[in-house]
Amino acid sequence: MSNKVKTIGVLTSGGDAPGMNAAIRAVVRVATARGLKVMGINKGYNGLLSGDVVELTPRSVSDIVQRGGTILQTARCLEFIKPEGQARGAEMCKVFGIDGLVVIGGDGSFQGAEKLANLGINTIGIPGTIDLDIACTEYTIGFDTAVNTAMDAINKIRDTSTSHQRCSIVEVMGRNAGYIALWCAISSGAEMVLIPEKGRPTDEEIIKTILENKHNGKKHCMIIVAEGIGGSEALAKKVEEVTGIETRATILGHLQRGGSPTAVDRLHAAMMGAKAVDLLCEGKAKRVVSYVKGEYVDYDINEALQMKKNIDGYMYEVSRLLV
Repeated sequence: MSNKVKTIGVLTSGGDAPGMNAAIRAVVRVATARGLKVMGINKGYNGLLSGDVVELTPRSVSDIVQRGGTILQTARCLEFIKPEGQARGAEMCKVFGIDGLVVIGGDGSFQGAEKLANLGINTIGIPGTIDLDIACTEYTIGFDTAVNTAMDAINKIRDTSTSHQRCSIVEVMGRNAGYIALWCAISSGAEMVLIPEKGRPTDEEIIKTILENKHNGKKHCMIIVAEGIGGSEALAKKVEEVTGIETRATILGHLQRGGSPTAVDRLHAAMMGAKAVDLLCEGKAKRVVSYVKGEYVDYDINEALQMKKNIDGYMYEVSRLLV
């Protein structure tokens, strides 16, 4: 074990994701087993700047693995974007004796971690975001739970949509990424999916598809819309006005962020948390833990931030064939 790291700090930043607590638990318990002290930083980088830091022990993280959200809470911190804020954050780490920091969050969180690393604080990022939009990893903590939560709602909406022969437009989360929408569309047998990566068809094209499906004998229609496309309520109104088919829009919103994490999210979170601690013990810094081809690996934060992730073209094509 590296002599350089004696105290690890851990924080969650940006949007919360189911499984973050499992990652926190793994960081605390593996670090303690390695002979390290762990400090929990509340409310992300905001908490770091204000000194909202408490020691975490194995008992502190008991009975949290099944809980959604994050026990450390999270917040977005505009002050940390500025060099002055970053310098204060590095100084606050030194005040609490934190020489290694685990940051659980998305790209924005990793940018903050990279800045701290440049100021002498060893940092490791863990990808925690329901959007699955971090390019260096095939999996991000929270995605599986978010998809299953959305699917549960979609299944219920389909029941009533079928009973009333309606068209249902369901908007799921994903401002810049359509992974939740695409997975839900294929898994629910939706007639159409609208995602940011592929752009939005015209109202006329959407309505034509709905009418073609009706003429082919379908008694209801399900359209999944990613948040980044939006306009679900306006689209529902337009469809009903033109076709005469009763059409309802449902925006699932932050429902998808909550709930007890699935086994998939708990497992990946635990393994990524353990990997982050071991990287710090090896003397590594400025890395992002990733899951690639069945293995937990790590990338330089700068390299990870520069990677671009594209939607799976074959998966999108399949979604159009399974109507």
